[in-house]
Amino acid sequence: MITAITVLVALGFLGWGFNRARPFGKLGILAWLQSVVLMAPWLIFFSLSAAGIYLNLVSVLFLFVLSTGVYIFLGNRLRALGQETLSRRASAIAQETEQAEPKPEDIRDAESGATRPPQPEGVVKEPDVVPIPAEDLRAIQGIFGIDTFFATETIPYQEGAVFRGNLRGEPQPTYDRMSSALQEQLGDRYRLFLVESQDGKPVVIVLPSSRDPKPMTVVQKGISVLLLLATISTCLESGGLMRGFDFFSAPGRWQEVLPLALGILFVLTTHELGHWLVAQRYQIRLSLPFFIPTWQLGSFGALTRFESLLPNRSVLFDIAFAGPAAGGMVALVMLIVGLVLSHQGSLFQLPTEFFKGSILVGTLARVVLRESLQQPIVDVHPLVILGWLGLVITALNLMPAGQLDGGRIVQAIYGRKIAGRTTIGTIIVLGLVSLVNPLALYWAILVLFLQRELERPTLNDLTEPDDARAALALLALFLMVATLLPLTPGLAGRLGIGS
Repeated sequence: MITAITVLVALGFLGWGFNRARPFGKLGILAWLQSVVLMAPWLIFFSLSAAGIYLNLVSVLFLFVLSTGVYIFLGNRLRALGQETLSRRASAIAQETEQAEPKPEDIRDAESGATRPPQPEGVVKEPDVVPIPAEDLRAIQGIFGIDTFFATETIPYQEGAVFRGNLRGEPQPTYDRMSSALQEQLGDRYRLFLVESQDGKPVVIVLPSSRDPKPMTVVQKGISVLLLLATISTCLESGGLMRGFDFFSAPGRWQEVLPLALGILFVLTTHELGHWLVAQRYQIRLSLPFFIPTWQLGSFGALTRFESLLPNRSVLFDIAFAGPAAGGMVALVMLIVGLVLSHQGSLFQLPTEFFKGSILVGTLARVVLRESLQQPIVDVHPLVILGWLGLVITALNLMPAGQLDGGRIVQAIYGRKIAGRTTIGTIIVLGLVSLVNPLALYWAILVLFLQRELERPTLNDLTEPDDARAALALLALFLMVATLLPLTPGLAGRLGIGS
């Protein structure tokens, strides 16, 4: 039942994506097909497993290779078609510009920085007292024009101002022009944000650079180091629990638990390294990670703050996605290699019930271990345990809430409104699951008190990431669900897990 629901939810997402893609014609359909191709191997794998048809490892790898090839082919077609569409759009805009004949007084107003809109939009509303010096305000108003953003109203906002009006071009080039003009006029003293208002219309927000994200203080760096040391301790304790003893009661047995602790720390480090490398590529500063220690898993992962303003939502997605992609890939490879290396007499003996705790782990184990899962006890390689723990840690961080990686991914792809709703929904789901799993309660409290706030808007918050990123987001969320949801007894029986 749970697997069927998971597949139906994935199909529902694809159907929703098709409805969103249809208005964009062939370009939208090609982008949607990329999403289908990317998710197809997992959908086929889980659907056939639920029906009692089991693919071997070679068939699964073939599906992924085929999917990757088709995805690359569609991506090339999409880029070619996109270039043609952009060329046609540029020609149309140029033709409209040539045909447009604005009134001389409108041109004079735009050049002088006045915010009088063309008729019949009415008279510009006079602003209240704006916390920006009058001279600076006039300079800021001078960056607007009839060919970029035609400002019609100025509203005080925090230490800056909100400018309502009409966006007259594509968001990214328009933002670049206005931001460059602002820097020429006032240097590095102000930041310009192009965002969506509550009523869904583009607005410009200008704030002083003093409101930029602040670097970590010495105290915060100290807390980060202490949490790292605590996480190393809990990873050692987690390794001891895997071996059946309390590490702190028998520290002399550190050689037995060190490889396991290092395996968990390797997944955590790879996750954070993924964030850091992509952030470096975009010249974005990140804070030191604040690791969250826990006895059960070693760690829940880490919380990381942005110490730079992000230029657009694509950068937000890339940085947020890079960590789970890197850590999750390492964990998945650990799991598969561990399953392949497992044999009679392997270090760990697990009850078969273990493999019923995750749709993803259970189905992969069925592909590799096959009849061994019909025994009450299964001998497995230590990498199986480490891979499973790494996947759980990755999946928890992919939950679509607040400033978790999953929350940032949803905010980047679908915007702040959807991200706010998924945050509330995630907290509710965690609260319900905590009735039967105390671990979920711990995580729900951490999210509620530390991570429920959304990430601040990017500088250009209007331009949506491309559909390839949207497809990767759907895949990540789908694998998160498949990792955390357990197999039902009926499906486990059809898979041959347990006697």
